Amino acid sequence: MTANISRRTLLAATGSAALIGTASTSYAGTPRDPAKILKGDWRPSRQDRALVGRWARDTWRSLVAMTDERTGLPADNIGESVTSPVRSSYTSPTNIGGYLWSTVVAKHLGIISPQESYRRITQTLTTMKNVDHHEPSGMFFNWYDEATGEVRYVDPDGTKPITPFVSSVDNAWFACALMVVRNAEPRARALADSLLSKMNFLYYYNPAAKPGGLMRGGFFETPPPDEETDKGNHAGTGPDVYYRKFHYDTCNTEARIAGYIGFALGQVPHTQYFATYRTFPDSCDWAWVEQKPKGVHRTYLGLDVFEGSYSYRGMRLVPSWGGDMFESLMPDLFVPEATWAPRSWGINHPLTVRAHIEHGLDDAKYGYWGFSPASNPKGGYSVYGVDAIGMDPSGYPSDLEATNFDAGFEGCREGTNPNPTYGDGVVTPHAAFLAMSYAPRQAIDNLSRIERTLHAYGGGGFYDSVAVKSGLIAKRYLSLDQAMVMGAVGNVFAGDVLRRNFGVHEVERRIRPLIAQEQFSAGLD
Repeated sequence: MTANISRRTLLAATGSAALIGTASTSYAGTPRDPAKILKGDWRPSRQDRALVGRWARDTWRSLVAMTDERTGLPADNIGESVTSPVRSSYTSPTNIGGYLWSTVVAKHLGIISPQESYRRITQTLTTMKNVDHHEPSGMFFNWYDEATGEVRYVDPDGTKPITPFVSSVDNAWFACALMVVRNAEPRARALADSLLSKMNFLYYYNPAAKPGGLMRGGFFETPPPDEETDKGNHAGTGPDVYYRKFHYDTCNTEARIAGYIGFALGQVPHTQYFATYRTFPDSCDWAWVEQKPKGVHRTYLGLDVFEGSYSYRGMRLVPSWGGDMFESLMPDLFVPEATWAPRSWGINHPLTVRAHIEHGLDDAKYGYWGFSPASNPKGGYSVYGVDAIGMDPSGYPSDLEATNFDAGFEGCREGTNPNPTYGDGVVTPHAAFLAMSYAPRQAIDNLSRIERTLHAYGGGGFYDSVAVKSGLIAKRYLSLDQAMVMGAVGNVFAGDVLRRNFGVHEVERRIRPLIAQEQFSAGLD
């Protein structure tokens, strides 16, 4: 079973489905290529550039408001004010990486000058060079105080002591940022490389977990008092560490970024990629998941891979754990998966976007779309997704009522809720931004309506989420979600700035041939 990164455990201008192209019948006569169905021959108009440019400037304003002026570290979140921000007093490697790549995007969009970009990046990297971290692996702990750079020994809620954790996925997002920075800001390359060169992702790779090996969720430097761990050291250098027992064993999740970084750095064997499940097997032993997959077996690098897929509204696609945009599309901000792997991610990503559009407009009839883990409009933090394209049996719902979809497992058990009635849908703007590479017209129209009609917009850009019927708005900004917004805009409106600075030279040679081999059993029925 997959797990979520630490951030998630805390805490359309028209509205016409026919015009936007989301009703099933509106696809008649269109190409069978899923990518072309949504994007077509779209080119941004002057109005598109002005509108999205304003969104990017406001989003950048929120990231500046989150960032401590002395350390250059962003807080995890702030409230709705960007003029008098109340910072969260904690941050993570993911948040810090997001601020770094957002700074690169802001420079390329002309929001800040090259000199300001360089100043901000070097300030942040200098702080990270001096913070306490797990020195043998070169990895960083999960929580720091953004105002001091000190490791936090109390959980982000401030309620109990914690043993500092070293997360594989959080460190991978930070490494992503370093790989972008070293190419996009050559003056900071030496500083970025001084951090990246020490990061050893072999610490997370467990060759014995499954044929081909799996990535662990992370480890502790010292044993935690309240958790059973596995003592060991997969890298074979330095003293033993204390591993959390879970591994990332599904493919379509944000955790695949840790494997990508391990491949890019030449540290993790390529077999790890094919060791993860596309879906769980189609036998009754796995009937606890929400839908029975269909597919075929193929062999890659000597490993048998069940190329399973789920069905939703005339589409077959490889599900994520929760059916959310974040799991499926955040790694694609850096690794140009659809281009490098046209028979797998090149089909699956546009179908995931189409599933979100159809769910929001045609299935649940919210009038809006885009679902991903985010702040709950009622307070706290919750997970949201298109449950029908997720494996999680308890579901990532798309509404405040936590409506669960369950189709049953054909031949093994009956579904408990195959035809749900949805309630107060919760849309998360960063999810629509992630979709922009694949459905730019639909994403811009959807976001325009979220701003204009739902008023889920403030001085720092789009608020984190909004419930479409009640109008409840989560009026706060999360650095991770704002960084996804900046990254998506940078790729669409600044010439794939993250992808082309990440996937260069040896990185492309080590990842592209690997993922290009695969053929998902995804497509249009």
